[in-house]
Amino acid sequence: MSDDSDDGYCLIDATRPPKAEGPPYAECVLCRKPTEYPQAYKGITLCPVCEWQEAQRTACSG
Repeated sequence: MSDDSDDGYCLIDATRPPKAEGPPYAECVLCRKPTEYPQAYKGITLCPVCEWQEAQRTACSG
């Protein structure tokens, strides 16, 4: 494994929805604030704050 790889130690699939060009934005599924993602996106969307908090909760320790 090379040092310049983005793979790291975590094996969690961290795919994200495409960012919206403008309104309307999808609501965060946790706090219901607007996200950076399009309203038409089907799936879980999180606002930047909840996304960061979720990343902290699920971060790999090592």
